Amino acid sequence: IAGGEAMNENKFLNTDSSTGSAETTIKPLPFKDPNFIHSGIGGAAAGKKNRTWKNLKQILASERALPWQLNDPSYFNIDAPPSFKPAKKYSDISGLPANYTDPQSKLRFSTIEEFAYIRMLPSDVVTGYLALRKATSIVS
Repeated sequence: IAGGEAMNENKFLNTDSSTGSAETTIKPLPFKDPNFIHSGIGGAAAGKKNRTWKNLKQILASERALPWQLNDPSYFNIDAPPSFKPAKKYSDISGLPANYTDPQSKLRFSTIEEFAYIRMLPSDVVTGYLALRKATSIVS
């Protein structure tokens, strides 16, 4: 510990070998700008300005005035490239995340109770559930 303390003191202690005396001068830290003046002097809330939120209509109007290129993204074209993550699968009955698929009806389910409910469903209801999910699978 004593060696570490001596090292910390050497940061701020400047020994002048010509006079032989130790003078205490504080060296400026290299990552701090000595000419920096903080704009929010006078308390924490003094530098904050009251900002008003813009709604979508105002944002779109301000974007129309800017010189955009054709391929630049904006709120008009919020098209995104396809995701690399697999699509999440949800239960056709409850809407909960589904880890299982019924091999007969191709309906997704998350619990044993839902599986028993799916097996009791008539085929027209099963096709209705598949149509809701937009799964074009023919139940046989």
